Amino acid sequence: MVPVFVTITSRGEPADDLGYLLGKHPQRVNRFDVGLGQATVFFPHADAQVCTCALLVDVDADALTRSHRFRGEGFELGDHINDRAYAASSLLAVALKRVFGSALAGTCRERPGMVGQALPLTIRVPALPAKDGPGFVRELFEPLGWRVDARPVPLVADDPAWGDSRYVDLVLTGDQTVQAALQHLYVLLPVLDDAKHYWVGEAETDKLLRNAGDWLGSHPLREQIMARYLAHQNAYVVDATQRLLSADGDVDELPEHSCQPSSLAVQRRAALVEQLVAHRAWRVADVGCGEGKLTLELLNDARFTHVLGTDVSPTVLERAEKALGRLSDRQRERAEFVQGSITYRDDRLCGFDALVLAEVVEHIDPDRLAAIEANIWAAAGAGLVLVTTPNADYNPVYGMAAGQLRHDDHRFEWTRAQFAQWAHGVASRYGYGVKFVPVGPVDDAAGPPTQMAVFTREGAPE
Repeated sequence: MVPVFVTITSRGEPADDLGYLLGKHPQRVNRFDVGLGQATVFFPHADAQVCTCALLVDVDADALTRSHRFRGEGFELGDHINDRAYAASSLLAVALKRVFGSALAGTCRERPGMVGQALPLTIRVPALPAKDGPGFVRELFEPLGWRVDARPVPLVADDPAWGDSRYVDLVLTGDQTVQAALQHLYVLLPVLDDAKHYWVGEAETDKLLRNAGDWLGSHPLREQIMARYLAHQNAYVVDATQRLLSADGDVDELPEHSCQPSSLAVQRRAALVEQLVAHRAWRVADVGCGEGKLTLELLNDARFTHVLGTDVSPTVLERAEKALGRLSDRQRERAEFVQGSITYRDDRLCGFDALVLAEVVEHIDPDRLAAIEANIWAAAGAGLVLVTTPNADYNPVYGMAAGQLRHDDHRFEWTRAQFAQWAHGVASRYGYGVKFVPVGPVDDAAGPPTQMAVFTREGAPE
């Protein structure tokens, strides 16, 4: 038996359109690798009146222990003896993202007109951690429009003398879009778990605001949700609060501790802009731009005359394009987003003053780095190339175990010595000079959290 699961039921005719919205065929069983286990999706019932989709997650306990990302329940053997394989947790949230990614992002190729349609949904999570009690569960979900039934699970079945466990059998009912329902689960499951199995970094703030930005600002438990989701790391909580309230136009509500140092992502963008300005590089290609935050920052400076953002993911490019909506027509005219892979030659990158690879190389398999070099330094050949990447020497400062990576999608993370060796090799092979700039607070022994290489082509103006 694999007890970690959630069911989503629709009773809106035709109910079996739920399969289209979730991107899964009701007559098929689908299995997915979710990093530390395997997820199985199937439909125990599907017709025009009632359609139920079930998600099971078979957790690989050995892989979880070896990952060094989950530190257990606060005792010595906690990473071996825990509830990860039996109760809904951050592992289930990750599975939701992996399995229902398009639905979570609000896209549906077959039924695009239904994405924004509220359906009569019922969601059940039979084993949900609720160490703060059923009342806290209700306080989280009821403000989002759900009717909440959170029944404590007996510690020993059929023997009430043992009392209740710290888990509840949760049933949510209400008229919700499928996207909103998944977003609520994706954000609030880790909040209730309060013990994420993965390292929390600055990218978690983006995920939180992407999936909760429409409702988090007005939620009565806003501060608790942000603190728990961001693993009680104050710098990230402050950054999320500032961004959330700024987006709502409610900047006067910023907490007193908002004078804390800006997030590493903000410092990184500032360091990149500083280098671009210093080298008078006004035509910039942001390679691997993601949701376009650096691109948008450059567009707010009239000195940058053309900014190209490229990314391999059309989904994130759509979000980047959408973010341009808050800019003026004149600013938008200076921007362009195109899909492309950094590992293939792309003549659209030619002719720019500078190419920026911000937190990109660590996402590429090492055997593909030579292809990046040929594309960026040989073919495109800009006078200035800026590369930032995590500094593995700094990871212990974050409390990370040896060999642990900052993000699940990182293929590697270089120490300062490894980064310098690679950068000097690139510079030598393609006729560039290179210098290194620290980004973020510098530790005496470990250096900065982010390392930047500034490549300038020999003979190009400084």
